[in-house]
This record gives sequence, C-alpha cells and structure tokens, in this order.
Amino acid sequence: MPFSKDFEPVAFKDTNMFKPMKVGNTTILHRAALPPLTRMRAHHPGHIPNREWAVEYYKQRSQRPGTMLVTEGVFPSAQSGGYDNAPGIWSEEQMVEWRKIFNAVHDNKSFAWVQLWVLGRQGFPDSLARDGLRYDSASDGIYMSAEQEELAKKSNNPQHGITKDEIKQYIKDYVQGAKNAIAAGADGIEIHSANSYLLNQFIDPKSNKRTDEYGGSIENRARFTLEVVDAIVDAIGPERTAIRLSPYGTYGDMSGGAEPLIVAQYAYIIGELERRAKEGKRLAYLHLVEPRVLDPFAPEGEDVYNEGTTDFAYSIWKGPIMRAGNYAIHPEVAMEVLKDDRTIVGYGRYFIANPDLVDRLEKGLPLNKYDRSTFYAMSAEGYIDYPTYEEAIKMGWDKQ
Repeated sequence: MPFSKDFEPVAFKDTNMFKPMKVGNTTILHRAALPPLTRMRAHHPGHIPNREWAVEYYKQRSQRPGTMLVTEGVFPSAQSGGYDNAPGIWSEEQMVEWRKIFNAVHDNKSFAWVQLWVLGRQGFPDSLARDGLRYDSASDGIYMSAEQEELAKKSNNPQHGITKDEIKQYIKDYVQGAKNAIAAGADGIEIHSANSYLLNQFIDPKSNKRTDEYGGSIENRARFTLEVVDAIVDAIGPERTAIRLSPYGTYGDMSGGAEPLIVAQYAYIIGELERRAKEGKRLAYLHLVEPRVLDPFAPEGEDVYNEGTTDFAYSIWKGPIMRAGNYAIHPEVAMEVLKDDRTIVGYGRYFIANPDLVDRLEKGLPLNKYDRSTFYAMSAEGYIDYPTYEEAIKMGWDKQ
C-alpha cells in the first residue's frame, strides 16, 4: 500500500495545530484529533471490545503525547444497539477491556473520550428482533429506506416511535453509559447526535412526525438531545461532556441543506448549549461534521454540499470546536480553520491508515493510503498493521 498521491502534504509545525489547548479537564498538546470511527471489531455476543487488537489500535494512535482520541461509537445499553460487532459499555466484561484501552492511552500521556451511540432506526431490525429488542425511532413507520422497511416487516419488528417513558429510559441509559465510561478511566464522553442516529432522528423534520412536545417545532425536535445533555452534565459534569452534530448530513435519509430551516434548527441547539455555558455549564467541546461529508460511506471527496458551512457555529458557541470532514485531503482548508484559536481538526480515514499521523502532519510527510475494504472487517489487517513513516520507507513505499 503506497503513499497517497491525492494531495500535496503540508507541514503544520509552526501553526496553531501544535499549540496546546485546554479541553475539559485535559490539556491537549496539538489540535489533530482522532474522531469517532466505527470499526466493527467487537466480539459478539456480548459487544465486548476486541480482546486481541483494540488496545493496540488505540495505543498506536495515541503514541504522540497529548493526543485527543474519541473512541468508536459505543452502545450505552443493549436497546441502544442493532449492530453485532460494535462495542458496548454496560457490562463488566465490556468495562474490563475499556479499562485496558484507557490505561494504554494514558500511558502514552494522551486522552480518551467515549462516544455514546444510540442507533434508533439505523439498527438492523432483524438483529434487534433476535435479541428481543425494539426497532426504535422518533416516529412509527417513517423508514429511512425501502430495504429497512422490508427487513423490519419480515422480522416482525416494525419501526416504533418511542413513548415518553421510553425516552426517559434512553436518557437513563445515556447517563449510565457516561458514568461507566468515567469509572473505566475515560477523560469524558461525546454524545452522538449526528449522522442520522436516534437523537438526529428526533432533530430532523424528515424522520420526526410527532405531535407531542418532542415533535413539530424546532424547539420540540431539539428537546430529547438537550435533555440528554442536561442529564449527563448533572451526572459527570460539563467539563467531561461533549456533543457531535451534523447539520448538513443526508446519510440515513436526513434533510441536510434541502431543509430551509436546517441552520435555524442547529443554531437553536448550539445557542441552548451556549446559554448553559454562560450559566456555568460549558461543555468541553462541540463537534461538527462538515458539509464536505454528507454520507460517511461515500468515497472521499464525493457527496459534498457546497452551499452551506458550519462557520455559523463560531458566532454562537464560544468554546472549543472540533471539525471533521476530509481535512487530510484538504490541508489548505485545515490551515484556514486552525486560524481560529478554538479549533480542533478531526482526521478520520487517514488516522486509520497512519498510526503516526500527528508526526507526519507536523513535518509535512506523505500519508499512507487507506484500504476501505478493511474498515469494518473482523481482522487485524487494516486495523493494527499500518506502518509508521519510518517502517513504510524501509518497505520502499516512497518508490511506489
């Protein structure tokens, strides 16, 4: 696997990329973060982080001291899931492995945040049915695709608009997941309210057709997300809590820029977070998915929305902002956004392929190409076997 020739590397050594920054209770030593990346290596049954490879994976990517890592999405409860090989954080068996992972990251003098992930209608209804679990969303019958609808009906697990009591139970699950993460040694948690998962299904008018206080208006559709934020903040503190949003995302049949009020919707949510911040409850950071990535499964550089920007968030939110979305192939854009002193840049696919990514960004060294076919494979290949720059040179990659 040779070096990528898709862009010209740039050295970030003398930029804000390598200026320390306080994030929650931690002080990161540079602004290149590992964002949450689903890898599907967990053991099933049990949703246990991979005993053979997971520690090494996170250890490799935290090797540069002061690095901020956000874990792959983690289910806070069985009902939150619907993918067999994604990890959970509700059982002692799971916690045993997470402790090892967090210890490895901390041994490298780096930091680990757990992304709490509730799938809703993105889960597989047949897998959920097999385990005696509901196929949940904001509303009954508003399927994200004909394939999911067929699967739900075949498995006798139709899409279920959750009740207010079930909303309360999910909030309890989020809180317990957050407490478990901190107890296992995580530095904080990130609430996944993006990319068409359950909280996003409530936010978006395309998937939320409710007529109660959780549907209809911008304020009502944001209610569940903000209740989760408030409950977690009360449980573990604002400095250990963060949130991810994807205003322009269309993956999973979300509205994206086709919804004229989409910026108003997210400006309201971010404004509510800033209002809480001014009252003494500032979250550690806000994480935004750029319109350069509408669908995380599309090839890099494709499925891009050029008619909107997440810049509006900076005029509302006054804390740290992590931005993720094709920054590796656009170093000139990374350079530009880093001019704002509050910015952290998330590098996804290229952090998978470059365990020493931070060193390469500092020096402007070429990056390993990634192999998309192994992103979700149950194998060590494509997970912990990518070489460092020095190892790649020894293998002659610079001559390919």
